[in-house]
Amino acid sequence: MEKKVTIREVAREAGVAISTASNALNGSDLVRDETKRRVVEAAKRLGYVPNMSGRVLKSGKSRQLCFLTSTVTGEYFSRLIDAMNHDCVEHGYGLNIVISRDKNHVMQVLLGGSFDGCFLFEGERIGDEDLDVLHRERVPLVLLDRKREDTRIGCVLFNSYKASFSITSHLIGLGHRRFCFVEGNQDNFDAVERKRGFLDALKQGRIDPASAVCIQGYFDENIAFSAVLALAADPNYMSASRPTAYVCGNDRSAIGAIKALKQLGYSVPGQVSVVGFDDMELSQYFQPALTTVRTPIEQQAQTAVAMMVDILEGKSSGRTELLDGSIVARDSTWICES
Repeated sequence: MEKKVTIREVAREAGVAISTASNALNGSDLVRDETKRRVVEAAKRLGYVPNMSGRVLKSGKSRQLCFLTSTVTGEYFSRLIDAMNHDCVEHGYGLNIVISRDKNHVMQVLLGGSFDGCFLFEGERIGDEDLDVLHRERVPLVLLDRKREDTRIGCVLFNSYKASFSITSHLIGLGHRRFCFVEGNQDNFDAVERKRGFLDALKQGRIDPASAVCIQGYFDENIAFSAVLALAADPNYMSASRPTAYVCGNDRSAIGAIKALKQLGYSVPGQVSVVGFDDMELSQYFQPALTTVRTPIEQQAQTAVAMMVDILEGKSSGRTELLDGSIVARDSTWICES
């Protein structure tokens, strides 16, 4: 077996001390740029591979971060993880993805010490008591699914309340007075905040929130499709109180709602207006093109990584960052004439 190149050999090749070679390869500011360049070139020529286990034992840092979630299905996660990985690499960290629905496994990963810090999108299983444990153990965390801030725990969230309030107010401005709200998962931060913003916008528009119909869509196209069909089967739905506007928990459920409305013979947006959230790529190509709220997914990723690095480097404590979305008006909404 070929002998592994050592840091001593790299130092000899570059004509520097071993400590200088080590500092140069670790990016230390104590080493001049010219010396760093010489050491890096020597390491490349010799095919030097650093001993990561040794680094971890010596420094107590792995330079590895972890993203923990129960799923990575959908455009949101693909865009989020891609952007997070890019920024982790820029800061000199590796990003590891752990997908698990087992609470014990998730807690083992969080408390195991293999990662310098973790990003968490797991509202279903990790509760406040678990976060209290993680706080006591001083685990650096950035949450993407709920509000919580502490010395080493921060969160980066979409301002879903404001987004929902704005897009519902937009529909009210178009003359709509009869609404249906297609809810997301009830234990999801964004779902709860979007419903709260929706109801408050109705109050602001002098519309009785109790007059709105609320159905479950669970952020899923097929479930939203079935829920709208089930609503149409209710005799009261066919009365004069039939909703003229649907505010859906995300774009996928909005697309399901539109498909169901079309199957029922309604024109969108001629008779019914429909809006969603996220502005996933399909939304602009769907017929009709979907009016939605664009959520800044890449900004969430960049902010989360920057927050984690600040926590790890002691530059700041955990904090809450709320990111604003923007309405993208397309073809699924129109002036209400009924």
